[in-house]
Amino acid sequence: MNRRNPDHHTTWCAHGHRCGLGEHRSDEIVIDIAGRARAVLVRVRTAAGREHAEVRVRVALAAGEIAARRQMIGLLVDLRHAVTRAAIAARPRPRRSS
Repeated sequence: MNRRNPDHHTTWCAHGHRCGLGEHRSDEIVIDIAGRARAVLVRVRTAAGREHAEVRVRVALAAGEIAARRQMIGLLVDLRHAVTRAAIAARPRPRRSS
């Protein structure tokens, strides 16, 4: 991967129409639970060289309003934990002084 040259395709880049406006995008990684849920993950490198994970999630909600709201609250809590964990892992570690 060459982060200094945003025009250079990376080894994970899907090439073709997926790359545009200076971005490079991977093929989609799909988790599909038929009729219940679907998640799609794409790795993206911006024109500035910053890399991101783009995640789309679709989950079937319960028919009842209260149950659907509970599902959405649980989903938001779980997503918050996942995003926080990923953000902490991406943070540079402080250097130790000798």
